[in-house]
Amino acid sequence: MSMEREAFEKIVEQSFEKLPEVFKRAIENVGIVVEDYPDDVLVQKMQLPSKYNLLGLYHGIPLTGRGTWYGMTPVTPDKISLYQKNIESHCRTQNEIEQAIYDVLIHEIGHYFGMNEKEIREAGY
Repeated sequence: MSMEREAFEKIVEQSFEKLPEVFKRAIENVGIVVEDYPDDVLVQKMQLPSKYNLLGLYHGIPLTGRGTWYGMTPVTPDKISLYQKNIESHCRTQNEIEQAIYDVLIHEIGHYFGMNEKEIREAGY
């Protein structure tokens, strides 16, 4: 199933709003962007077998990796990318897309908070 970018982005916004307040308040200086696919440079850098497998990605320095130096000079915002075409390819209905967006967003926010893949999966995402 595929949808217009604007509708997809609206679901991303709604998914963020569903997050527990404690998490929303703790997230600072993070942009959430929707892209069709990861670019070829990223695919090569991450040694991915294909650009069609990655659903989302956190780009930045996790909270647990920030030392006392962090923020002493201006820092660019961290970024969470959600790959619309890849998410859609795993879904058949709008409800499935909505759930997938929420799940991927939670997963990438877990990385922002410093969780590794194993910890995120053990938490259910």
